[in-house]
Amino acid sequence: MNKEFDVLIVGTGAAGLYGALQFPENVKVLMISKRELSLSNSSLAQGGVAAVLDTINDDYRLHIADTLTAGKNKNDVKAVEVLVKEGPDDVRKLKELGVDFDLDDKGEMQKTLEAGHSRHRIVHHKDSTGKAITDTLIEQVRNRPNIEIYEKTLLYKLEKTNGGFYAGLIFPDGTSEIVAAHYCILASGGIGRIYQYTTNSAIATGDGITLAYILGADIKHLSWIQFHPTAFAAENDRERFLISEAVRGEGAVLLNCHGERFAEKYDPRGHLAPRDVVSDAIMQESIATNSEKFYLDITHKDPNFIKNRFPMIYEKCLEENIDITKDRIPVFPCQHYLMGGIDVDLNARTTVDRLYAAGECSHTGVHGANRLASNSLLEALVFSRRAAQDIITRMKTDENLPFEEFKTTEDLSGKPLPTGYRTEIRKLMQDCHFVIKKPELAPQGLKRAKEILADLNSGTYEINQDFVEARSLATAAVIILEEVISENDTE
Repeated sequence: MNKEFDVLIVGTGAAGLYGALQFPENVKVLMISKRELSLSNSSLAQGGVAAVLDTINDDYRLHIADTLTAGKNKNDVKAVEVLVKEGPDDVRKLKELGVDFDLDDKGEMQKTLEAGHSRHRIVHHKDSTGKAITDTLIEQVRNRPNIEIYEKTLLYKLEKTNGGFYAGLIFPDGTSEIVAAHYCILASGGIGRIYQYTTNSAIATGDGITLAYILGADIKHLSWIQFHPTAFAAENDRERFLISEAVRGEGAVLLNCHGERFAEKYDPRGHLAPRDVVSDAIMQESIATNSEKFYLDITHKDPNFIKNRFPMIYEKCLEENIDITKDRIPVFPCQHYLMGGIDVDLNARTTVDRLYAAGECSHTGVHGANRLASNSLLEALVFSRRAAQDIITRMKTDENLPFEEFKTTEDLSGKPLPTGYRTEIRKLMQDCHFVIKKPELAPQGLKRAKEILADLNSGTYEINQDFVEARSLATAAVIILEEVISENDTE
């Protein structure tokens, strides 16, 4: 055995980092980051964290109601109650750890409004809240002697044993190793790279979900995918940066190709309706106008306010030759978030013993069929903490069986991966399951996705990052399209 750990954490976004910080110094933790530590969907989060910190002007019940409304009342109410009631303490803990939240003139955390919320309750660091949070958590994690970090390390397999798990790792230099851990928290993010256009970072290929699926964990509602209505409409980039919901919350209006407001035609809440409603309105208006040209306009606000409130968005748009203090921002819906995932209970336990999941890769039931703005970081904090707390409790009574003898390295050689598989999967998902769904195309898409997955699972290809990510995307596509067909058959 090369190395043994108490806890393996896969992923270094908000869920993985915050979860790691919960363990006392006598618990040996290994964190695995597929790329550099700072690259995660969490670090890209702009708007902020939703939390009821002001019980005079806000109420837990209102936050619960807003979450249920956005989620089409398909949420797990108990999970929502845990999120909303426990979340404020986790947000306060972030501030104690050093996260530089914007403050008002009284020194309290400043709160903004976002679509779907009935109160100003989103605390933020300008328009780069996720980065402020993850940068602080990374600094904290690096200072913990019990936490070891493997950056740019690929997890290519996860096997269950009596004593916990064996994890197969590939390092940047191409060498490999197998390590063991008594418990595992998957915090590996979403599946955005399954689409042609996404706001997700390059790591979001569903690797953790696939490994859990291979282990036999329940995967639930993987077809519940959120398409954000206002991604910057770049001409070529697959990864599109987000124009935060907070921009509309601060007064930006949504316009069609004729420069007309239109969202109110489709929902009385207009451009401040939940994300799925606004995305659907854009797609319907696109059909009505025969155009994909849509814009956010915040030029009526004070330029200094815009630059100070949204410095990152301002700079990113300038790189695209758009000055948001003077110009309309071109936007269009694209893949943004996954509501489904590895099914977990209120302590983030999966159906596989000692395997936990937190963050976007998990299905807590909090979001229902559509996530309310700024609930994602809150979910990552609350349920990663609960996972760690549950593991700490279990470690006091669980018998940690010794790990069996096994080979510490494997032969990962094989044929090169055929080109085009990932491109093909992205296209079929874009065709079958975008904002306006086309379930009639799902059977043919599923057939092809299964063919690709069967070939990848044939055991003939070299195991490397390209292979692992292609397998993950194909697996996710199969699960999603099977769900789509099943749901369509029962309607």
